[in-house]
Amino acid sequence: MASVTKKGLATNAYTPLKPGEKYAPYVPASQMIPEVTTRSIIWGLVMAIIFSFGAAYLGLKIGQVFEAAIPIAILAIGLSRLYPRKNTILENVIIQSIGSASGVVVAGGIFVIPAFYILQLQDKITLIHIFLAAFIGGSLGILFLIPLRRYFMVEQHGLLPFPEATATTEILVSGEAGGGQAGTLVVSMLIGGLYDFFADVMHTWNFHLATAYSVMENGVLRWKSQLLGNVGAYLGEKYRLVLKLDALSAIFGLGYIVGLKYSAIITGGSVLSFLILVPAVYFFGQHITTLIPPGTVLIKDMTEIQIFGTYVQKIGIGAIAMAGILGIIKSSKVILQSFSIGFKQLFGGHHEIGQERTDRDINMKSLMLLIGLFMVMLVIFFIWISNPVVGVVGFGIVILLAFLFTTVAAYAIAIVGTNPVSGMTLITLIITSLVLSLVMPGEKIQGIVVALIMGCVVCTALSMSGGFVTDLKIGYWFGSTPANQQRWKFLGTFLSAASVGLAILIIHKAYGFTLPGSTFDNPIANPNVAAPQGNLMATIVKSLMADPINQPWFLFGIGALIAVVLEMCKVPPLAFALGMYLPIQLNVPLLAGGFLAWLLSRSSKNKEISAARQERGTLIASGFIAGGALMGMIGAILNLDQLGTLARYISIGVPFGVNTDGRWIPQIENALTYYRDYGMVIGLLTFIGLAVWMYYHSQKAAQE
Repeated sequence: MASVTKKGLATNAYTPLKPGEKYAPYVPASQMIPEVTTRSIIWGLVMAIIFSFGAAYLGLKIGQVFEAAIPIAILAIGLSRLYPRKNTILENVIIQSIGSASGVVVAGGIFVIPAFYILQLQDKITLIHIFLAAFIGGSLGILFLIPLRRYFMVEQHGLLPFPEATATTEILVSGEAGGGQAGTLVVSMLIGGLYDFFADVMHTWNFHLATAYSVMENGVLRWKSQLLGNVGAYLGEKYRLVLKLDALSAIFGLGYIVGLKYSAIITGGSVLSFLILVPAVYFFGQHITTLIPPGTVLIKDMTEIQIFGTYVQKIGIGAIAMAGILGIIKSSKVILQSFSIGFKQLFGGHHEIGQERTDRDINMKSLMLLIGLFMVMLVIFFIWISNPVVGVVGFGIVILLAFLFTTVAAYAIAIVGTNPVSGMTLITLIITSLVLSLVMPGEKIQGIVVALIMGCVVCTALSMSGGFVTDLKIGYWFGSTPANQQRWKFLGTFLSAASVGLAILIIHKAYGFTLPGSTFDNPIANPNVAAPQGNLMATIVKSLMADPINQPWFLFGIGALIAVVLEMCKVPPLAFALGMYLPIQLNVPLLAGGFLAWLLSRSSKNKEISAARQERGTLIASGFIAGGALMGMIGAILNLDQLGTLARYISIGVPFGVNTDGRWIPQIENALTYYRDYGMVIGLLTFIGLAVWMYYHSQKAAQE
């Protein structure tokens, strides 16, 4: 039995177990304390509703859905002060588990549903359609992950970093422990939160660091020097070689928790995409005078971002798909064993394994019956929106892809904390559109509607499975009853599914996803509510239903081949593929955080001192992530109201004007234009200062 630290988890909570060693959860299996109570259920549902609206706005605005688990955990700790009896740690886990359904269900909705409004097809769907797609998809994500719980929680203990789960767990532990740990967490939350607020919300300085940037001058693309001076401009102009970094505390903290190994692999994927493949495409394509599909402009006129989005990111999507298939093959034994147990219980009356409270899932017989029930609901739903043939075909596609990609989503969250759900949804829409173009010839509009609904179901299922694996890992560390988390997750999913469609409708009514004059054939995106994933999905589905043959299959194939080679070289293909797919500016900060974690782990010859410093660093990194998430939500709230009339004038030096939409947060172009000469230098110096503060503050653990 592992020893337990004075104010935290067991000492082997984050490390691989030695032969014969077991992990002792925070609350032992033999101990019974309040877990599912009226208080935990009500507050969990309140969190689910509130965060659904906040996450929907932020996701539609910038294309990123903040993870609700961290701020909900912080609020759960604070709410316990309102009651004579303080919340137990397991009550807080339930609040977090129910409430965090908001972020994952919202991610599934906002990636697809805005496409209906963008293509002027909103009269083809209702809130009932959106609710059913989100609820059925989210429920399938829960059900498909349950048989894999023991694999991810127990068999992979200490082998996968689980960055978001680690951050949330550290917050909950600190809330229980109080004292120095809680103080460190609060200070790091304030520093990280204020840093990201002034950088990302107020745009006080330019956190988008780059070696060069491009502008259009009199219709000609010009490259300007930045951090590397004229060298950076030369490399950008001649080779489209630009190194970028988003200097934000939340991403830096995430990299620390991910660790050097995986952050280096992820950044390696970005290096391949941005510093090798993008320059290669430009080098060979700059002299070609014809369009190269899927491009719509000549390669010589493209920026590095356009080359990446048009060609290289497609390679990343192919790599993610193949990495997912390889992951499924490797975990096929676990999947088959899990469902074999379910069928034996369903037809043979076998008893479930693992009778300890902390290892008790929903009864496998009930699980199989629930999966069957939701499958029937899915078939009826698809027949309702189309016809029996399409309903059955669509059911087969959705169930197959949702089941196969569940493992991919869970692995992605466990490795890097980022779910490649948009890439996998894109694959789903491609496959669905190709099949529907054969099943529904001549029914282009109806085919688009059905494909988008199916995409929403799969997208929500994948998003839910990725988010739910975090909930289960948190519960595993603390000693929650898995069956309780699983049962009550459905209720959070139900309310979040009911909220997401209404949130999207309100945002559409308030701002509109397109500008006046938009049509089905010529949608004009509204820059105030960019909905980047929705615009991408709309473009892909429309083009596939019109011409399913001419798609970038060659690029997808290159990515698939890269994933196979990585697997053969024993390099985790999914982590590398994620790096290829995501913009490099989001991954380089991960490497910086991972490198700092490596430095602290070797900061002393005394292993106990190094471990204490690294543990302090984990707490600080968790605070950075939490502060960034909270400030993102606050920024979204302020952006909805006129609350910042006075606040917009406090930002240092940015020439604010009143935005045309009346909101107070400045457009990013203000800071980028004003700070071309020195803003990135300020951003770099503040980022270095943040890292130095974290390093030296972590070393205080040795003194304590």
